[in-house]
Amino acid sequence: MTTILKAENVNKTFINHKALNNVTVEIPEGSVFGLLGPNGAGKTTLIRIINQITKPDSGSVLFNGNKLTREHVEQIGYLPEERGLYKKMKVGEQALYLARLKGISKHDALKRLKYWFEKFEIEAWWGKKVEELSKGMAQKVQFIVTIIHEPKLLIFDEPFSGFDPINANLLKNEILELREKGSTVIFSTHNMGSVEEICDDIALINQSEKILEGKVDEVKKRFRTFEYEFRYQSESSLQGKLSDNYELINDQSKKDEQYARIKILDGSSPNELIKAVMPHVTINAFNEIIPSMNDIFIKVVNEYKQKN
Repeated sequence: MTTILKAENVNKTFINHKALNNVTVEIPEGSVFGLLGPNGAGKTTLIRIINQITKPDSGSVLFNGNKLTREHVEQIGYLPEERGLYKKMKVGEQALYLARLKGISKHDALKRLKYWFEKFEIEAWWGKKVEELSKGMAQKVQFIVTIIHEPKLLIFDEPFSGFDPINANLLKNEILELREKGSTVIFSTHNMGSVEEICDDIALINQSEKILEGKVDEVKKRFRTFEYEFRYQSESSLQGKLSDNYELINDQSKKDEQYARIKILDGSSPNELIKAVMPHVTINAFNEIIPSMNDIFIKVVNEYKQKN
């Protein structure tokens, strides 16, 4: 897969604070890339470097294989966590002004803005002042002006902040549609549920260092615990009926079924586990318990803290 952006061995220090320490990330073209980490980890610093708001002390950033320069700014759209609309300006005037700043003709800008304002059902707010908008409504406007010039690379920093579930879902769908149309998205968030829903790849930064990376599915498999849940029917539980190759983590009744959580200890296959359970119960359902991205995030960050 082609890499649209590569930050290689990037370092950045502010006074006595090391913000980034030899960080390398590669963003595949046409993907949604999750840039994750606790507060103060260094994510925003990396985003600012990509947007050329600040420069790295050392290391390089390549855009489509070429050194990142000012000429690439028009190919990048950035929605920061801290929004920056002018509160006293009218919504439509400001959206048009920001679209023109991105090199779009007035005719094309009005056409594109009309399309997006109607799609987001905010056309009635065109003549209102920004200060009259709710936080969620203002973020819809800023999302529109971020993507209006159809950049190759989009960077969203906590884009769902302030949205109710319906509008958050609307925005998720728009991000996925942008990816399908060929855009690449860097998605920075603390919401691990959103990461699982829309991200193809992730990089986790903690205390200025990258400590985890990979495709979401592969990362989840990497941290699998070999635990399985059974729903079954039986007059008695599985307690004391399994060999030492397995650990019965819990076994409890829920309505008309029994639920058991079992961990494989000896590296044997799930099929072997099923064979071990079958003589004792009637199995209704069976599935592997895969850790969530939230569980993985907490585990990796805590392990890093213990080591350092």
